[in-house]
Amino acid sequence: MEMLRIAVPNKGQLAEPARAMLTEAGYLRAGGLRDLYISDPENDVEFYFLRPKDIAIYVGEGTLDLGITGRDMLLDSGSDAKEVLALGFAPSSFRFAAPVGSAKSPADLAGLRIATSYSGLLDSWLTEHGISARVVRLDGAVENAVALGVADAIADVVATGATIKRAGLELIGEPLLVSEALLIQRRDAQVNPAVETFVRRLNGVMVARSFVLVDYDIRFESLENACAITPGIESPTISALHDPNWRAVRAMVPSADVHRVMDELYDLGARGILVTDIHACRL
Repeated sequence: MEMLRIAVPNKGQLAEPARAMLTEAGYLRAGGLRDLYISDPENDVEFYFLRPKDIAIYVGEGTLDLGITGRDMLLDSGSDAKEVLALGFAPSSFRFAAPVGSAKSPADLAGLRIATSYSGLLDSWLTEHGISARVVRLDGAVENAVALGVADAIADVVATGATIKRAGLELIGEPLLVSEALLIQRRDAQVNPAVETFVRRLNGVMVARSFVLVDYDIRFESLENACAITPGIESPTISALHDPNWRAVRAMVPSADVHRVMDELYDLGARGILVTDIHACRL
């Protein structure tokens, strides 16, 4: 069987979460982010650690089968790659910023110099919205471009906005793009069972992170109401106890709701309520 070739970010906010997700999915049991290449023969996969902004190019050219990068980097690259799966980590937004009080909306930036390291993404947005501005292409951080006199405003990927404020700038308008980590693939890629297995594993990790197992005991007369609180995925598991008046229940519950669910179960009379993390699953 031909090895599946996958690109992984080697630095930045994508790197560590990507490595953690792959490890939870049963890959990358040896090696680290400083490696350039790791072979995983047990899973028939080869991992290549690359600059996040280069990954979409390699995947779009068909050099690599899959890659993990940001939506912003995918769209900025203009490569022939597509989004396969949103991975739920490294959230950010692509925003305009300008000196405090200098602009109220992106339209106020018309005719000005806008510095960015995402020139492809910015050029497309400006063209789509009919705004004429000079794009100053920089590589890396752009927050100091205004203070150093090479730009009048910037367009950059923002997580918290703290760096923007320290540079004496403020965010302008709504996000041009909301980004997160993605699994990407070449647009015309053929159906590949190995790719389907890889995607299924990553989906399993995301589901496992989003749900917990809740176990509890409930009196028989309250069982139906308890099951309405914890319906599970298909249906909760019900087990008989030595005391015929009680039943044991197990169900998957969204982790974000677990404390509310526990409170409601307790008020209903449930006891022995236990919560267990899920490390992997297939639904």
